[in-house]
Amino acid sequence: IRLRLGFLLHVGLDYLTLDRPARTLSGGESQRIRLATQIGSQLTGITYILDEPSIGLHQRDNQKLIEALRELAEIGNTVIVVEHDKDIMLAADYLIDLGPGAGKHGGELVGQGIPKDFLNKDTITSNYLSNKQKIAIPKKRRKGTGEFLELKGATGNNLKKVNIKIPLGVFCCVTGVSGSGKSSLINSTLYPILRKHFYKSRQKALPYASIKGLEHIDKVIEIDQSAIGRTPRSNPATYTGVFTEIRKLYTNLPEAKIRGYKPGRFSFNVKGGRCEECKGAGKRVIEMNFLPDVQVDCERCMGRRYNRETREILFKGKSISDVLDMTVNEAVDFFDKIPKIYRKTKTL
Repeated sequence: IRLRLGFLLHVGLDYLTLDRPARTLSGGESQRIRLATQIGSQLTGITYILDEPSIGLHQRDNQKLIEALRELAEIGNTVIVVEHDKDIMLAADYLIDLGPGAGKHGGELVGQGIPKDFLNKDTITSNYLSNKQKIAIPKKRRKGTGEFLELKGATGNNLKKVNIKIPLGVFCCVTGVSGSGKSSLINSTLYPILRKHFYKSRQKALPYASIKGLEHIDKVIEIDQSAIGRTPRSNPATYTGVFTEIRKLYTNLPEAKIRGYKPGRFSFNVKGGRCEECKGAGKRVIEMNFLPDVQVDCERCMGRRYNRETREILFKGKSISDVLDMTVNEAVDFFDKIPKIYRKTKTL
């Protein structure tokens, strides 16, 4: 028992209670529990691949994580980490840098080597690691509105009668070591209070004594790490609402009006305009009995999602299928004269 608990301490989870429900753990905490399980198994000759294990970790705990990863390597395993964190990069035995940019500007090997040699290379990553490039600290800060949101006597989970005054009209950050109560205070106490106040929500807040200053704000929006969209067909265009505007634009083109096409004609979720062979997915799933399913381009639409008639409606020479294939960068230039579409793609 002590050995196993030791591994949990090792990856910086000393503050978790053993009965904590798994769904309340943050992404970083779940990943570190998996890591502790692996270190505890003491297997050798294995390749471990970790995707950003430092997410949600305070700088203080980074060292513990690095030691845990080194221990995995020392007992005879290979550890491959995909990471942006400076401490972890410099603690690695070998660095591989991909780039130079993202999307079609990326996909090349721009540098590799042991950290000491890597710092002398000329890549975006090495320039930041060696402090040749820096993100400047702003010269002046916002004053805010002068109003405050004042929460008193928060005692949920491990909070000990916390009183806070949050200034309004500024960008405010809540920080502290892992498990110090940040999520309990903001996500589980403050957010449910605001949600109940504005939307009559039934979600219960953790215990607190009083709150003042609600009259200075008019709504609350939580942006968390849950999956976006209600269906597996959700994509950035449908989720941000920009696809609705693109469909309206295509519906209003002269050729579409002559043919009597409505916005549904340009949806890949509705019968009529989509390719019925692949139901608008552009791919067909071939079930392999003993292997993972394989996706292949639909042989009728060749992966273009729409039938021939829908693809004949063109805006600046592009069909709606061509638009879905564009990167956000390309779409910004393509729709620069259509404010409703331009504003959303510009934000992305």
